[in-house]
Amino acid sequence: MTEEPFDTSENAHRDRREHGGASALRPDDDELARRTEEERVEAGLDAYDPDDVPPATDEPVPTDVTQSAEYQDAEAELQREESEGEIYPLTERHPFPPSHYDRS
Repeated sequence: MTEEPFDTSENAHRDRREHGGASALRPDDDELARRTEEERVEAGLDAYDPDDVPPATDEPVPTDVTQSAEYQDAEAELQREESEGEIYPLTERHPFPPSHYDRS
């Protein structure tokens, strides 16, 4: 732990005439959470304070899958198989997908 003085806006010393239980002046929970996070960063328990990180400004880039090389290769293979009669729509005459057992 550091030996530096700790600056705080909270009054840590209670009035001795006051009951030892809960004080009428409660510390602010948000302020306590902020100070706790600062202490965790200073002690090295956390790499950074999430409240100090600015929000992301870049919008995600929309991508079109149909423009990828993998998609276009698969589409070309499907067109080739369809033109050679290797694949066909399922009908009563052809109720099952084609098999390629004859192509060893």
